[in-house]
Amino acid sequence: MLKGRLLASVALAVFACTWVAVGRTQLAEAQYATPPVQAEVDTALVVSVDVSNSVDEHRYKLQMEGIAAALEDPTVLEAILTGPRGGIVFTMVTWADRPQVAVPWVKIKTKAEAAAVAERVRQLPRHGGEFTCLGKMMRFLSDKVTTQVPVKAARVVIDVSGDGSDNCNPDEPARSVRDEIVDGGAVINGLPILEGREAQTLAPWFTNNVMGGPGSFVLPAEGYGDFGRAIKQKFVTEISGAPLATDVSRQASR
Repeated sequence: MLKGRLLASVALAVFACTWVAVGRTQLAEAQYATPPVQAEVDTALVVSVDVSNSVDEHRYKLQMEGIAAALEDPTVLEAILTGPRGGIVFTMVTWADRPQVAVPWVKIKTKAEAAAVAERVRQLPRHGGEFTCLGKMMRFLSDKVTTQVPVKAARVVIDVSGDGSDNCNPDEPARSVRDEIVDGGAVINGLPILEGREAQTLAPWFTNNVMGGPGSFVLPAEGYGDFGRAIKQKFVTEISGAPLATDVSRQASR
């Protein structure tokens, strides 16, 4: 009987010591654990612009001026400055045969910063190319751009514009890379420019091969002269996260 009581007392003491040790370990882990990273900006916006052979000097200037004017527009500025975190990060990629970063990641949290980026866009030299290598551009975005967002953003949005479907015979189709990017958490919206031989078919092609992610959409421009209107409307929607205010070719819920 005495032996049993002694064994029980020893077991109780061991249990108590173990419980205290576990509690101290959990307390230490809680004390030194890395807290969740809070988003610093509302949107990381990637603007990807077609500069292939069909984009002559005039069309190129219409695109650059449209993007610059959108960054200076009061409704776009309101979307940038009045979000929960009061700012975005912005980058711009131009693409044809090869994609390249035209404007590296830059933070926009004031009207002056937006104006500086707008002026930078206006001054960009034109670097064209023969083909519309959209799949290759999407691979570049997946590997080199969306992985390099410099701060934590509440959402990552890619804005792809162009006047043609992929004509590069890529090793992987654009829609496959699109799915990979979407699986990584980004949303891709399309801005097909309906001018030229693909004007009647381009919006559905963008819907099936470019657009992806929750709330994604395709908003066409009715030719290059309409690009400024379309990009401004897209920026307001993409930066604010609000539903698109008008009918578009397609919208996604996934």
